[in-house]
Amino acid sequence: MASTRTLGVCNLCEAICGLVLTVEDGRVTGVRGNPDDPLSRGHICPKGVALPDVTDDPDRLRRPVRREGEGAGARWVEIGWDEALDLTADGIARAVNEHGRDALGVYLGNPNAHSLGSQTHGIAMLKSFRTRNKFSASSVDQVPHQLVAWQLFGHQLLIPVPDIDRTSYFLVLGANPMASNGSLMTVPDFPQRVRELQARGGRMVVLDPRRTETAKVADEHHFVRPGTDAAVLLAMLHVLLAEGLTAPPSYVEGVQAVRLAVADWTPERAAMASGLPADEIRRLARELAAADAAVVYGRMGLSTQGFGSLCQWAICCLNLLTGNFDREGGVMFTEPAADIVGRGIVGRGHWDVWRSRVRGAPEFAGELPVSVLREEIETPGDGQVRALLTLAGNPVLSTPDGASLARALEGLDFMAAIDLYLNETTRHADVVLPPTTALERDQYDLVFHALAVRNTARWTPAVLPKPVGAMHDWEIYRELALRVAARLQKPPSRRRLLALRARLSVSPRTVVAGLLLSGRRTTMRALRAHPEGVDLGPLRPTMPGRLQTPGKKVRLAVDLVLGDLPRLARHVDDLAATPTGDELLLIGRRHRSDNNSWMHNSPRLTRGRPRHQLLMHPDDLAARGLEDGATVRVASRVGEVATQVQASDDMMRGVVSLPHGYGHQRDGVRLAHARTVPGVSINDLTDPERLDVSGNAALNGVPVRVTPA
Repeated sequence: MASTRTLGVCNLCEAICGLVLTVEDGRVTGVRGNPDDPLSRGHICPKGVALPDVTDDPDRLRRPVRREGEGAGARWVEIGWDEALDLTADGIARAVNEHGRDALGVYLGNPNAHSLGSQTHGIAMLKSFRTRNKFSASSVDQVPHQLVAWQLFGHQLLIPVPDIDRTSYFLVLGANPMASNGSLMTVPDFPQRVRELQARGGRMVVLDPRRTETAKVADEHHFVRPGTDAAVLLAMLHVLLAEGLTAPPSYVEGVQAVRLAVADWTPERAAMASGLPADEIRRLARELAAADAAVVYGRMGLSTQGFGSLCQWAICCLNLLTGNFDREGGVMFTEPAADIVGRGIVGRGHWDVWRSRVRGAPEFAGELPVSVLREEIETPGDGQVRALLTLAGNPVLSTPDGASLARALEGLDFMAAIDLYLNETTRHADVVLPPTTALERDQYDLVFHALAVRNTARWTPAVLPKPVGAMHDWEIYRELALRVAARLQKPPSRRRLLALRARLSVSPRTVVAGLLLSGRRTTMRALRAHPEGVDLGPLRPTMPGRLQTPGKKVRLAVDLVLGDLPRLARHVDDLAATPTGDELLLIGRRHRSDNNSWMHNSPRLTRGRPRHQLLMHPDDLAARGLEDGATVRVASRVGEVATQVQASDDMMRGVVSLPHGYGHQRDGVRLAHARTVPGVSINDLTDPERLDVSGNAALNGVPVRVTPA
């Protein structure tokens, strides 16, 4: 067999690690990290090693399929691309023609951020549909970050990135980069970077209700009750302002407003609710102010709770007021070679321009909270979602009250999916259109180069040829947009249609080449000559020029966020005053061999010790007469599941944890070749009525009861 060595990239998570691949007879047979990659430096995790498993997976779809029949008796029939595209366009156009443009709902899953074609062509397709019923994984993930970035810095993706390679004090809340490789902080090789931090005398402190993999390598770990992080952060701001420990930049306004807002948020008040002693809160605030260079970083555990926007706002205030914003070793903005922020490829953001029809939930950046999707499908009336198109997403498994959403999907007039797999969501579709896999298409990480801890650029041509008869995702988007437009009773004007055709006919490579040319930091020619990536240097100060706010000012007094303080006060005071009884608080967790809600059918990633169990502190087990290893029933307001429980001193008392994204091969879904992975979906327990002010789902801190099964 002919054997060749080529360079590739892993696009399964935000770390975007460079790879060295061995290709034999048209298959990738070896994967290792690329030591010459200027960002990942040879790092690789189990997901990267398993990347070829997706391309080779006997369960993935290689041709479009049409569903025949209903329920468990449904069968899937392979069809040609023309028939599949026409069926999809007919179904979408029929819903729009009969019921209006908002009769179409669209859901975008997380993998869209990892695909160049989705970035360059998928958004253009969605805009051509002109529906207001757009949803995505962002509202179960990161909308608080985006909302706060838009309010403070003028753009939803101007998200400050920790300069971890030069910091001396790294305070981490509700994040587990040892498992995730960073999130909204593209930081491959996090374990080595932590060792380098500690070797130069720096420290990492973690606040989390679970002693995570990150907490175990930290210099300190403290438990914090889920849903109370905002109170702790506000108390730290209180200490800094009360003790005169602030040094804000000249372009920051509204410090006095912050002082007044946090005046009542003393460490003692935060301690009663959070479980973190007041003296520790004071010490952490003082250490943060005294450090040569410091970072406060919070992620999923903060954004996916009821006060995610307050948490992210308070973190930005801490970094700004301690002088650790736009500073080496603090938090900084990237200067990507293909600048999707500066060039306006992604809009700045907006909030509450329209609201959802049933609950009146405000949109953010053109998307409604996915927590309202079910009710928008089930509730009759003008604007009811009657047709749904999903793009690389599995909301039945990954969004709140997934079981109820699955039942709602059965009532749609039409559903189509662009996806590699039949899963808990796509099995409800009338037609599924599978694109090529990551190894079969070109890649440039437009989003994650803009969130990385170092400025780099890397163009990765397809490692494997496109299979005969296959379509790239951007080609599917182009064809759907044009075919739907041709079927509408009120089609776009000839001018708009020509512009759409021209926009979608340009390849992703050409789009990237144009962005690089306008950025003037590197060129496509240079990237093709250096497939390992081009190093553009460490992060550097860019303020206030990088701001997109009026007058290039950061205005800390964000009315939308500060207006949520009374709700937080009621929540915190109720926690301090009300006994919990038998109630426990449920949080999620990730594993470095997991990839959100998919790849749990990969033998390479699922072998070894089971990791599906409900983790619970031994004292909580004993108080309920439960034994380690027993099967228990976990019940919330919206549902219940049965699973195995495991005693763990890593859990804070009163808190339990289930992994995110398990529960495959249920409700009639059977993948012919896949392993049966034990586990339940945590999102059969999460509550769609629990939202942050931004509309983000509050997946963490869900009240549950645990009893013998």
